Amino acid sequence: MQIKQASIFYSGIVQGVGFRYQSRTIALSMNIRGWVRNLPDGRVEIVAQAQKSDLDDFINALDASFVGYIKNRQVCWQDADETVTGFNIIF
Repeated sequence: MQIKQASIFYSGIVQGVGFRYQSRTIALSMNIRGWVRNLPDGRVEIVAQAQKSDLDDFINALDASFVGYIKNRQVCWQDADETVTGFNIIF
């Protein structure tokens, strides 16, 4: 199976509510590689790599965890370079 990469941008009340830490916890439990960071404009950016079906499950788990906080989600799909290891919070 081919590894895909998703660049995911969340907006709403997504900073200061544990979004990055919960993203990391979910990602590690699902064997997702990548990173998460807050953006200066108030959004959160996630870059995640895994099989497409696993990434879909990851996105659904995030959406469910923060259903009252997320206003919008944008996902851009790419082929993964597969050089990313672990799942990190970027400060």
